[in-house]
Amino acid sequence: MTWTIAPEPHDSPAAAALWRAYYTEVSDRWYLLHEGRRTAPEELERGIAARTGAELGPPTGRLLLGRYDGEPAGSAGVRLLGPDTAELTRVFVTEGMRGRGGAALLVAAAEDAARALGATALVLDTRGDLVEARALYARLGYTETAPHNDDPYAEHWFRKELLEPVNRP
Repeated sequence: MTWTIAPEPHDSPAAAALWRAYYTEVSDRWYLLHEGRRTAPEELERGIAARTGAELGPPTGRLLLGRYDGEPAGSAGVRLLGPDTAELTRVFVTEGMRGRGGAALLVAAAEDAARALGATALVLDTRGDLVEARALYARLGYTETAPHNDDPYAEHWFRKELLEPVNRP
């Protein structure tokens, strides 16, 4: 069983299903932590619809889907913020596929995609309660930095200078 990672249209059925799973998980975690409840269905639908992912398409972005043994199991997206800086977003691996190396592979593929778009640095934001994400980014060479946006849910900002790609098997 192996991972394959390839570009995917943001509105494909597989991409839409992974976005729904991602958004549901992070939204529920936030509401459970702050309000002791899961996301209400209407809030969930509003949030999913508000962020379609269209900015993750060519020519200034890419959405990557990771498949494990052919089944959609994760995603990562990049989009240019400026001529040499891209943002990493939507890094997600489904619960049943975690611990199999997919997140690191998705981030590496996103870094390659950012380089292909002309970026020399990658930035991202995340929340304090997403400790697994923060640990992943630190392990992959991202360092905490000053905020690069004013997202109301962002609590930690990271940056990585992109070196030339390493030959991967």
